[in-house]
Amino acid sequence: MFAVIKTGGRQYRVVPDDVLEVGKIEGEVGTIVQLSEVLVVGGDTPILGLPTVAGASVAVEVLDHKRGPKVIAFKKRRRKNSRRKRGYRDEITVLRISEILTDGAKPTKGPRPKREKVVKEADKEADAA
Repeated sequence: MFAVIKTGGRQYRVVPDDVLEVGKIEGEVGTIVQLSEVLVVGGDTPILGLPTVAGASVAVEVLDHKRGPKVIAFKKRRRKNSRRKRGYRDEITVLRISEILTDGAKPTKGPRPKREKVVKEADKEADAA
C-alpha cells in the first residue's frame, strides 16, 4: 500500500518505513504526527481524492529537525561596483512513515525505541583505569 501526501507545497509518494526530508513541520523529536492531506491511497483498489481522500491520513514519526544546505544568492551589476550577497538555509524535518490510515482510524504504532550505544569491553577497562 502507498499514499501520495502533500506537505510544504510538495507532493511525496510514500510507503511504510520510508524516511524522507520535508519542510519544517511542528512536532517534537520522537513523537507521532498525523498528516491529513492525502491525495491518493494506492493498493489493490486505488482511491483518488477530490482534492483529498476523506478520512485518510498518514502517521509519521519525527526523527530530527535540521537545516538544509547553504544556498548563496549573489547579484552583481557589472561596471557599477554594486554587489549583493545573501544566503539562507531551509529548515528541514526528517520523518519516518509509520503507517497509512484510512476511514478516520487512529495510529496504532508508537515511536520506535532508540538504540542503545554498545560499548566495547576494552573501552570499559580503559575508562575504569
